[in-house]
Amino acid sequence: MTATPDIQQRIVQLRQQLQKANYAYYVLDNPFMEDAVYDKLYRELQDWEEKYPQLITPDSPTQRVGDKPASQFTSLRHNIPLYSLENAFNAQELAKWNERWQRHLDSPPQEVEYVCELKIDGSALALTYENGILARGVTRGDGVTGEEITQNIRTIRAIPLRLTLDNPPPIVEVRGEAFLPIDEFNRINQEREQAGESLFANPRNAAAGTLRQLDPKIVDRRKLNFFAYTLHLPENPPSQWESLELLQQMGFRVNPNRKRCQSLQEVEDYFQDWDERRKTLLYMTDGVVVKLNSQPLQEELGFTQKFPRWAIALKYPAEEAPTIVKDITVNVGRTGAITPMAIMEPVQLAGTTVQRATLHNRDRVAELDIRIGDTAIIRKAGEIIPEVLRVLPELRPPNAQPYQMPVNCPECDSVLVRPEGEAVTRCVNSSCPAILRGSLVHWASRDALDINGLGEKSVEQIVEKGLVHSVADLYDLTAEQLANLERMGQKSAEKLVNALTHSKAQPYSRVLYGLGIRYVGKVNAELLSEAFRAIEQLQGASVEDLEAVYGIGEEIAQSVWQWLKIPANQTLIQRLQEAGLNFGDATAEPPASVEQALTGKTFVITGTLPTLSRKEAETLIKQAGGKISSSISRKTDYLVVGEKAGSKLEKAQRLGIAQLSEEQLIDILPPLSL
Repeated sequence: MTATPDIQQRIVQLRQQLQKANYAYYVLDNPFMEDAVYDKLYRELQDWEEKYPQLITPDSPTQRVGDKPASQFTSLRHNIPLYSLENAFNAQELAKWNERWQRHLDSPPQEVEYVCELKIDGSALALTYENGILARGVTRGDGVTGEEITQNIRTIRAIPLRLTLDNPPPIVEVRGEAFLPIDEFNRINQEREQAGESLFANPRNAAAGTLRQLDPKIVDRRKLNFFAYTLHLPENPPSQWESLELLQQMGFRVNPNRKRCQSLQEVEDYFQDWDERRKTLLYMTDGVVVKLNSQPLQEELGFTQKFPRWAIALKYPAEEAPTIVKDITVNVGRTGAITPMAIMEPVQLAGTTVQRATLHNRDRVAELDIRIGDTAIIRKAGEIIPEVLRVLPELRPPNAQPYQMPVNCPECDSVLVRPEGEAVTRCVNSSCPAILRGSLVHWASRDALDINGLGEKSVEQIVEKGLVHSVADLYDLTAEQLANLERMGQKSAEKLVNALTHSKAQPYSRVLYGLGIRYVGKVNAELLSEAFRAIEQLQGASVEDLEAVYGIGEEIAQSVWQWLKIPANQTLIQRLQEAGLNFGDATAEPPASVEQALTGKTFVITGTLPTLSRKEAETLIKQAGGKISSSISRKTDYLVVGEKAGSKLEKAQRLGIAQLSEEQLIDILPPLSL
């Protein structure tokens, strides 16, 4: 077989690059090329030489040495949400986290203990024990609901079916990580290979796939293991360390490599120490979980909408891989944000095949100086989104040109703008087809209106054919119009029309979320729908009214207020109302219930209460219709005071705000909320 001139040139180029790398590494002791890049180039040269053996030369570097059926599981709501952890990737980000949680306290403690636990690379589980007996096990899911897989969990020998306590509490909640030991992972893949089945990419994927097997016998054969790391009791031990010890007494495996640290420096030392040692473990770990040891401190700090303030995951560097940039394009999102994307030769990264990676924005493109043809090192940011970490100019083709971001929108040709103070370039044409497509897909998504049959391909067609120009136009579509779409047909068209009709019954909060207001996720949409029971009330609210809603900050409030003032958005709401979508009812009375006894009252809690945790007290107040605030102001009605109350008490006294003990709080709560 004769090689083309291009192939011959590529082989020469590969040899030259590898020879330069060898010289820099072995002679100059100054390597410029990552091992992964060298290996990739070396394998490519081997492949070419195997295909064209007549081109092998004695000086070639290769010649130095001779040759689910998930729908069948029941979804359950977690008794206590499984919050994810915020990530930190270096000591500086760890220090910033440490500063952030301290700013939430009136009087930060002078001395703090941290508990470090290896972050197991597996699948999180929530276990519930009733009177000491395992009652159910649920996957993490989205943190609010998960899949009930108790039969599978019972096969894991490290999870006790009965707690080893003489008098266990009526309800015990345990959180932990199910994982597959590396040797078991290798054994399973060997069996799958022999059976001609596809291999698992990594132990984490294998563990997740195993837990969702419909046949518990398969789960049993795969020998999953489990480490417990969180305990929820009616009265928790005073520290995380003691919780871990109690978990051991209950019969759980707790990671033996945990450590109690007296300073951030000790935490960093632990993290660095395990960076290499983790490679000798019999299971996969991708970082260290750092928690404040004090349980009262954890309760006082509470949670953001996504993360506990008192814990963070300090992650080891993400898996990185080299690849070639074949093209650079831009994507237009539903908010008009222009995101440059690198299109690459496929590469395996953290167990998945990656062909696209985000370049974030114009500034990042300039910083990287990325060009078509470059060899790029990519990683998964937070092990989720592929991103370009850096490029290797040494391997750049001689004719590679700097990439220029477009001046006009690639979808509608409108001039792009970069709002002051933002890093993102945007298309501000509300009629842009890309923005419209993104809005329609979001509207139909599962957490919004959940319109079955209205996926990306269907949306592309109805936009391309001019059938819709806004979300409201969806409700004017007929089965006859839809039946003419490619791969649709009359039956599918009728199903989609029915799905659109059924979406009109979705609750007000889902409609709010579906509108795609910037910064308004499904949680914020629920908060707004509870505070403003109809869209008319929301439209009439001031920025200050919006900020007064618990969980709605200044940025979100400004975004909602501005969106509602735009005439085109007002017209959209009116059309959707006319179509029959649910925008609440301004005349509806709140449910008649004793739980509304504290409606309109704002509470602040300070210090440690005798019997209630801060979260329990907040829950009782909210169930009774009250609002919780984190800071004292003239709008505060009551300050609930516990031991070691700080500056909030002094400020409340200056403002003449009423103070309640825990006992007095319980006295004003309705009986059924207790």
